Parts: sequence; structure tokens; C-alpha cells
Amino acid sequence: MPIDADLRRRTEAWIAADPDPTTRAELQCLLDAGEEAVLADRMAGALEFGTAGIRGVVEAGSNRMNRAVVIRTTRGLADYLLSTRPGAGPVVVGFDGRLSSRAFAADTVEVLAAAGLPVRYFPEVAPTPLVAYAARVLGAAAAVVVTASHNPPQDNGYKVYDANAAQIIPPVDAAIASAIARVGPAATVPRVEGALEGASDLARPIEPAIASRYAEEVLALRPAVPADRSLRLVYTPMHGVGRLPAERVLRSAGFADLHVVAEQAEPDGRFPTVAFPNPEEPGALDLARALAGRVGADLILANDPDADRLAACLPRAGEWPALTGNQIGLLLADFLLEHSGPGPTPLVVNSIVSSPMLAAIAAHYGARFEATLTGFKWIANAALDLEAAEGVRFVFGYEEALGYTAGPVVRDKDGISAALLFAELAAHCRAQGETVWDRLHRLYRRHGLWMSTQRSLVRPGPGGIAEISSAMEMLRHRRPRRLGDAAVTGWLDFREGAEQRPRWLGATPLVALELGETGRALVRPSGTEPKLKIYVDRRAVPAGGEGLARVEAAALAGAETVAADLAAFLGLG
Repeated sequence: MPIDADLRRRTEAWIAADPDPTTRAELQCLLDAGEEAVLADRMAGALEFGTAGIRGVVEAGSNRMNRAVVIRTTRGLADYLLSTRPGAGPVVVGFDGRLSSRAFAADTVEVLAAAGLPVRYFPEVAPTPLVAYAARVLGAAAAVVVTASHNPPQDNGYKVYDANAAQIIPPVDAAIASAIARVGPAATVPRVEGALEGASDLARPIEPAIASRYAEEVLALRPAVPADRSLRLVYTPMHGVGRLPAERVLRSAGFADLHVVAEQAEPDGRFPTVAFPNPEEPGALDLARALAGRVGADLILANDPDADRLAACLPRAGEWPALTGNQIGLLLADFLLEHSGPGPTPLVVNSIVSSPMLAAIAAHYGARFEATLTGFKWIANAALDLEAAEGVRFVFGYEEALGYTAGPVVRDKDGISAALLFAELAAHCRAQGETVWDRLHRLYRRHGLWMSTQRSLVRPGPGGIAEISSAMEMLRHRRPRRLGDAAVTGWLDFREGAEQRPRWLGATPLVALELGETGRALVRPSGTEPKLKIYVDRRAVPAGGEGLARVEAAALAGAETVAADLAAFLGLG
């Protein structure tokens, strides 16, 4: 069958403007083969630019990640910066180890330089937290890091930081998106070719001293407490860019017995040893666990490929269970608050879908606690706002999806500093004659035991998004009376009343259900998929001599029951 005339016209125009011969040929082959359905998807508008920038599969077409899309996106960003902050600081550019990242970063630098903007770029791969750090210390007007974090190998992305060195938030994202929409075809966008190799006086490489300053500031985050650093550590960067900075800070801190997973030590955008380069995925830590067993390790630390997240595993009964993101976050928050020292009131922040137990820990130490919408952009901006308005001192923030940051060093997730701080926590526990598990159980006995679970309700197919929207709309107007063994005692629709809340708790499609003393449930749709996510946090108070393992199991079972009942109530169970 002949291809739709409008689709053919748009595809041929895109091919004519694409500077990359590989993706030009890719689209031309699809045209020649009459692949109308594939082309319709590839050319279905543009990748949506939002607070996370853009992210997608690296393929040809306007709805994919490729050089033409990066060039147009960068010109839109440049136009936004020129119109809103002329004469401001440089734009910092970095990239991770994915197969297309260097080429996309080169295009970014070339377009920015041609627009007359000063650029400071990393000449080699760099962890995302190091790029965010450079944006802060160099006084950048903005920063771009080319990364898809822990996404599958075929993906890449383009993440943008604002002048405050935190990820962009509304309305900045919409303003940049509008500027991108006004950019013409990629072939019309001026570039200074070779800018990444010194062809432009406006583009200068970032010196190695920045990485040294970053390491020094990360090392300064450690509490001055007794620590037995003879721990044997296993570390994996998951085929990413975290090894050099992680090894640097860990060895500088005194962790000499450090074993790196050799098969995953160097950047490799193919991620050949894992199905998904995400430490949360089953099997992703198998090589690290095997090495830990061979060397008799005390702790496994794992970063994702751009080193902005941290996973940790501890030995227990001959196995290597991974701690949850909440467990790591709560342990680090307690450790840092316990030793925060004199000065302004300490502040800790987590996302609203992370454990409520952080509020109890903060209260124990007389610290300020705040919850935000999901996304580290809100955690960082809440910390900056509260420091300015209340004079508090930001100590720690986290989200349950393995993202953490401490102090003022990086205003985004930082898996490098988190790895060091968790190693310090483990070393401090050993010096005190206890294990990290012991410390976690002490927290449970002090504040109550919180177990968390999540459930994703996926509805694929053409009617999936409508079905999800219908379920959310129903929940806004009708609530369940009971979930599991708990009565629903409170209810909050986050699409309403935003004017009464701070900007980090603005209007969003999220419904919270309070379950009295036993916990809570949260429901929100995915922003990009036909999926509804349920989060349940269940609290139990262990009796004096009651075994924690049994209490944990009962609390987790209770949380799973609440999630199942809520899914059934929504008609999606």
C-alpha cells in the first residue's frame, strides 16, 4: 500500500534536514519498504520536553532521540537563555557512557557556541552528579547532561539544570518547550563544528580540578565519628561512569579493601552483562553478589550507569539481600542527623511516595521535615526555598527509587556521595560493635516499623490511558471505607487546594488515603504510560520481645493486602 501523502512529505522533509547520514538512511529504508505504521510512530510529533528534559529510544524520526532532535532542542534552550538571562554564566555540558552520548554532547556544544553562549564542557564521560556540581560551582546559567540514567541500552536522554543547579521546574520547562517548537529544521540551525575539540573560543573544557574539588566536598560530608574502615567492600558502576569518582572518594576515606566487579568496571553503552542497567532490576547485582561471596565482603555498593543512584546489599543468613531505597534513605538520614552538630536547625526532605518514617526520625532530633512531589527537582528546590525562608540547614534528601543527596554539594541525586556515606555508616556500626541490620532494627523499635510496597497496574492497548483516567476520576469522588484491616480515616486529592500549599506540593494527579495509625496509601498515574501506581506504607509497633522478622513479614503482608484491595476497588485488580 502507498504511504499516506502527508506522512511521506513530513518524513522526506525530516530526512532532508537530518545531519546524520545513519538516521537519514534509516528513515529512507523505512520509506522504501512502505513501513507506514513504523513511520507513523517515528514521526508522531516531537519528543515531549518536560522537567526531566527529553528521553527516548535512539532511532531516526521526530519522535525519537537522535542528532536532529538534539540540535533543535539545544537551539530552543539557547533561545530561551538568550531571551531570559543574557550575559549570565556559562552553560555546562556533560555526557555519560552510552553509545550516542558523545555525539549528542558535541552537537549540544556546537549549537550553544554558534548561538554566542559561553560553554564549559566535560571532554570525557562524567557522572551526572559531577555535572550538577560543576553547574553550581561555575555559576552556570544552565547545564545539560546527555544521559538516560538506568534506562535500557537503546535509550538516551537530555537533562537540563537551571541557574540554581537544580533540575528545571515549571514554568521553565514549558517556556523551553515553546522555544524548541519555534526552531526550524535541524539543517537550518547554526553550529560551530568541532567546538568540542577546540574550534570555538566560547567553548572551553572543564579542568580536572573540578573533579578534585567535588571529591573534597564529598569527603567533607562525613560525620567525625569512630569508624572501622577495614570493611571489605564490593563496588560496581554497572557498566557506567561511576568507578573513578567512587573509587577516589572511598579510597581517600580509608576504605582500602575495595573490590570492583571487573566485568562491569568500564563504561560500555551496550551493558552486556545485565538485562537492564538498573540496580533495582532482578539479576542486575548477580555479578556483585558472586564477587562478594568469593572475597568474603561486608558490603556491596552499586551505582547505576550515570552514578546518580545507589543500591546496597548486606550479608544475612548466607545471602545478600538488597536494602530498599527507603531503608537506605532512613539509615543515612538518621546517621547524618545524629551527628549534624551545632548550628541552624537541620532539614531533611523526601518525596511524598517515600517512607513517612523520615518525619519521625526528624522529630526525634528536633529537625525540620518536609515532603515534596515526586522527583528530585522538587526536593532540591524545597531545600533551597526553606533555607532562604526559614534559615534551616539542608542535611539530607531522598526518594524511594534509590536517589539520595546530602548537604549543599549537589542539588540532585548523587550516588557517589551516597556510596561514601553508606560505607561510613557501616564502618561506624562496626566500630560500635553492631551491624547495619542492628542499627536499622533499633530505628524500628524507636519509631515503629514501616514496610512499604508498590503495585503497578498496567492497561496496555488503545483504551489503556482512558481506563486509568477513569479509575483516577472515580477515586476523586468516591473513597473506600476500608482497605485490608484498616479504616480509611483521611483523604486528600492533590489536584485541589494547590494554592494553599508550597510550590513543591503543587497540583498533581495524586490521591492520598490515610489509614489511621497503620499507615497510608497513595495512588497516581504514570505521566508517560497507561499505568497506575499504588504506594502503601504500613506501620507496626514491635512488642518488647517480639522478633522483628515476624513483625516485618506481617507488616509487609498487610501492605500487600491494602494494595490488592485498592486495586480491586479501582476495578484494576
